[in-house]
Amino acid sequence: MSIRQYECSAASQTVSGNFIISSESVGEGHPDKVCDKISDEILDACLTEDPHSRVACETFVKSNLAIVGGEITSKSRVDFARVIRRTVRDIGYVNADDVFHADSIFITQALTEQSPDIAQGVDGKETNLQATESQGAGDQGLMFGYACDETPELMPAPICFAHQLMRRLTRMRKSGIVSWLRPDAKSQVSVRYRDGVPDAITSVVLSTQHTAQVSQQDIRDFIEGELIRRTLDNRLLSPDTRIHINPTGQFVIGGPQGDAGVTGRKIIVDTYGGLGRHGGGAFSGKDASKVDRSAAYMARYVAKNIVAAGLANRCEVQLAYAIGYSRPVSVAVNSFGTGKHDDGQLREAVEKVFRLDPDGIIRQLDLCRPIFSKTTNYGHFGRTEDLDVFTWEQTDRTEQLQEAIKFISTPIVASSLTA
Repeated sequence: MSIRQYECSAASQTVSGNFIISSESVGEGHPDKVCDKISDEILDACLTEDPHSRVACETFVKSNLAIVGGEITSKSRVDFARVIRRTVRDIGYVNADDVFHADSIFITQALTEQSPDIAQGVDGKETNLQATESQGAGDQGLMFGYACDETPELMPAPICFAHQLMRRLTRMRKSGIVSWLRPDAKSQVSVRYRDGVPDAITSVVLSTQHTAQVSQQDIRDFIEGELIRRTLDNRLLSPDTRIHINPTGQFVIGGPQGDAGVTGRKIIVDTYGGLGRHGGGAFSGKDASKVDRSAAYMARYVAKNIVAAGLANRCEVQLAYAIGYSRPVSVAVNSFGTGKHDDGQLREAVEKVFRLDPDGIIRQLDLCRPIFSKTTNYGHFGRTEDLDVFTWEQTDRTEQLQEAIKFISTPIVASSLTA
């Protein structure tokens, strides 16, 4: 396949033929993830006391400074500084030489209440445009959900592998198995597909912050032998797999000391690693009335159930909303030619089985709970370790979808055979 052919297929999100896809993940101490975690911890602190809190919290970190800003309307009484310091401590910035240290960072707060102009639409009160008791969307926007059958999690393989490396590395650091690991880290895994199926891992890039005393050879030996080789599927690794560990040669200065961080800059890490599209809205620090977050979770829930039901091998769902309105302005299903039924008919089944208004999403996925700090790291999707938290990863609507589609269409394969 030529580069031009691949560019065209990538643009249409059709995964077929032979090509290489790369996805990355980042550790808990990456400056952007520090910000995501602070924002989500503040959200959870508000929801703990007031499940109906409205939160849109952004964080910026650099050197020894943390700034939180945004809009919070809540009956809760939260000590934001205490939450921030606890979060930074849990991440691991507690070493004597850390410039960004949990106990000594300077904290600036710029938080106000939610604009009443926005609140009137979200609350479902009468406005100039509509009179409704239903909860409206907190903003306009479009959200995507994606699922595919190439991994047990129904996620793309490259992002799954990248997250596996970061999860294991964090466990190693926090267990103290070696003393030289520090919180900032990144991984990147490139997977070769043959006929649209993952066939081999062609390269692995892993960078980890470390103390100044450890040698680069010790780092490389440990990361390759104890992390990469023990984490990734050895059937996909080969002598031809290129492994790059701390490619710059040293990574002592990391985290907010080495680079600024901002909430919401790792949206591809948070979702599908680039194999599924993203609408642009970040997740962290936003309560479920913000469809940037809740509708993206819902779109994943729908797409995953379609694939789990055997109605398609891969599926993308797009939802779009207008601020203040409860019904989505559009619903689209794309099975990339792998669907057992026409995409329009799949969409009809989706609209029969799922409630797609903001209130319905929140109720179906139980999103008024303080669960969001658990989603911050290692992706918001493909997380099957706790389905009571990651409700959008459940596949409990497969039978309803299968029943709904019976009354809508004849399977594509059956109709083609008849013809």
